Amino acid sequence: MGKTRFMTAAEAAALVKDGDVVAISGNGAGMISAEAVFEAIEKRFLETGHPRELTLVHSLGLGDREAMGTNRFAHEGMLRKVIAAHFTWSPKIQQMIREEKIEAYCFPGGVIQHLLREIGAGRPGLFTHSGLHTFVDPRQQGGRCNARSHEELVELLDIGGQEVLRYKPFKVDVGIIRGTFADTSGNLSPEEEPIDMDIHTIALAARNSGGVVIAQARQVVETGSLHPRHVRVPGVMIDAVVEDPAQEQFYGLGYDASISGGQRAHLAGVAAEIPAKLERRIIARRAAMELREGASLNFGYGIPGGIFGVIAEQGGGDAFWMSVEQGTHNGRMLDGRLFGASRNTDAIVPSIEQFDYYSGGGIDITFLGMGEADEAGNVNVSHLGGNLIGPGGFIEIAQNAKKVVFCGTFDAQGAKVEWVDGRLRVVQPGKARKFVKRVERITFSADFARRTGQEVLYITERAVFRLTGDGLELIETAPGIDLENDILAMMDFRPRVGEVATMPDAVFV
Repeated sequence: MGKTRFMTAAEAAALVKDGDVVAISGNGAGMISAEAVFEAIEKRFLETGHPRELTLVHSLGLGDREAMGTNRFAHEGMLRKVIAAHFTWSPKIQQMIREEKIEAYCFPGGVIQHLLREIGAGRPGLFTHSGLHTFVDPRQQGGRCNARSHEELVELLDIGGQEVLRYKPFKVDVGIIRGTFADTSGNLSPEEEPIDMDIHTIALAARNSGGVVIAQARQVVETGSLHPRHVRVPGVMIDAVVEDPAQEQFYGLGYDASISGGQRAHLAGVAAEIPAKLERRIIARRAAMELREGASLNFGYGIPGGIFGVIAEQGGGDAFWMSVEQGTHNGRMLDGRLFGASRNTDAIVPSIEQFDYYSGGGIDITFLGMGEADEAGNVNVSHLGGNLIGPGGFIEIAQNAKKVVFCGTFDAQGAKVEWVDGRLRVVQPGKARKFVKRVERITFSADFARRTGQEVLYITERAVFRLTGDGLELIETAPGIDLENDILAMMDFRPRVGEVATMPDAVFV
């Protein structure tokens, strides 16, 4: 191991060779994303045609849906293969996958992080139940996401009479990570970042694969300046440091100490962010009725993020323990593109440790999105309309929480409802049905849920369903909704219909 070198982003980009497997960290709108290094790699490719034929590995999605994050790698010839858990932030990579220009393999976010840890530890892959009976199970698609993708990266095993999946290890040639500060010995601290994510895991995998670790930092400081407890990746694991004084906490936003945990903001007079859109507000308020005091809660990206505002509005945050997969616990959780971060958080732990907690069953109730659901109760959030979205941390969370509450609109693409005189009226049904005969891909297995005894609800703005032994049962409808015309006629199957209650008026205000 040589001494850590300090260099420009362009010099660091030159360390990436043709055909390399490149693992990167980051989340959403620039959180802990080494954007200066990504930009330099892209610039070098556009000017020289190198590096080319890369394999890109990342757990959660990162980018701005335009040019940043993983979009920097979305050039024909530059990218050969991607192994990731989430793709929403990079429409360019999604298009390359649809057009069969690159290979694509999609695994759960926690699986990718844990596999990188196993690679770094020199172990023979990751053995886990995460992904059984979903699209990553080799009895289904094995995580392969287009016709060009032929590799078998996961296999089904029987260990002691129990089914498990083995995700196979691979060599990591380059790890690209980020922190706030690096000292002159190469030690890296993310102390002013909103999350830690998987920066240590990526460095471990690249370092012990004989690869190169590149770290971006906002500032280089003298050795001894950093508190040892703040150092997340020791200098012995880092080959190159790139200082970027223009580094932002999020894309377009400066550093906020109340988000990194450095200060506590006064939020008593700050209004809760209640969803403005009627459908999302109804779903959030109805879902919040499933909260119970003392529960360990998890929230997924999208419509479930609106529940944060309802909890804050009701002043009930102290009654629960809230967390998200990025590693934050409690506080005033942020929504939209800043999902994963929190103001006045109680704790920020590495995302991989958060997934350990989730995988082992630490969540009492999770609130997750719902792209489409079928008559068996399966849910798909990962492949919609022929487009690869990816599950993020959905699979580990959904498979292991004691209770799962799916949150989504009843239909999509142009649907309009209004609340008038105490009644919900469907002004215009959506063009796309979300309750289908069979989901495009299984991201949540209803059969697995039945075997493990999970309680499962499906909450929409006009109806609530629950999972039974033989499919979905309708248990509530919104006031004013016509059962036959507004619900059953808009589904590709007929659910069980027993005693149907009316959703409380309070959720519609």
